[in-house]
Order: sequence, then structure tokens, then C-alpha cells
Amino acid sequence: MTEEKLCSTDDVEPGTARRFDFGPHRICVVRIGDDWYAIGDRCTHQDVSLSEGEVHPDELEIECWKHGSCFSLVTGEPSSLPATKPTPVYELRVDGRDVFVELP
Repeated sequence: MTEEKLCSTDDVEPGTARRFDFGPHRICVVRIGDDWYAIGDRCTHQDVSLSEGEVHPDELEIECWKHGSCFSLVTGEPSSLPATKPTPVYELRVDGRDVFVELP
């Protein structure tokens, strides 16, 4: 595993998601208040960007805008069809204004 600087805390507004491409990794970063989450940015049902979907802060999920599958921001597991496979999750660390991600 390697830790890389992904973005600044100013790059993601609270309650929103944003996609970051880092090498071969497409990462969806979600900020809910002071909590940060990172999951793979590809819906496992189809190759659709999850960062364009709606964030559900109470459920800690993001909804794919195309067909409505919701994915846990904690585990990457889908909670609704049509997706049946999880998307990867990444560890994030915030240090001051810098956001770091652990990449495999």
C-alpha cells in the first residue's frame, strides 16, 4: 500500500461527492460534515460514475444516478439492485487541509 495526496479539503464541499483520477484508480470522495469517505467511482452494474449521484448522509450511501443502486460509503457493498457486487473502498486521512488516500 502507498499513501498519496489526493486533494485539498477545499476541493469537496460538505454533503457532496467528487471524482478524482489517480493513476488507474477512479475514486469517488464523499464528505459528510467532517467525515470523509472514498470508494471506487464505478457503479458495478454498469460503468457509470458514482460521484455524479446523490449522497444520502443519514444512510452513509451514494446512489448511482443511472439506475438507482445505492452503495455503502463504509463497505462499498450495494444495498439495492440492479448492482450486486461491491465497489472498492479506500482509507482516507485528513492532515490539515490535505486529504491522503491509501492505494493498493
